[in-house]
Amino acid sequence: MPTVYVTAPREAAADLAELLVSERLAACVNVVDCASTYRWEGEVHHDDEAILFAKTTEEACEALMTRVEEAHPYDVPSVERFDESRVMAAFARWRGDVVD
Repeated sequence: MPTVYVTAPREAAADLAELLVSERLAACVNVVDCASTYRWEGEVHHDDEAILFAKTTEEACEALMTRVEEAHPYDVPSVERFDESRVMAAFARWRGDVVD
């Protein structure tokens, strides 16, 4: 089962998480505050951001990633899929039951 990693401005993170869960693209989205250092348009930037970990299913993963891209405020959002090699069976069942 995949988890999708997304970074976003802190002020947009809660809305993105709500959107993904309410549209049943994710069973759960964890939002973690972070400080990011990155290069954009030739300059180094330092920003307060949030990391979103969206727990989804194989079937919903592509739709979730597309929805994040549509709703995200960045021109080039960081949206990366992680595949779990091992997950607790009860958690996998819950995730599958909650995501359409």
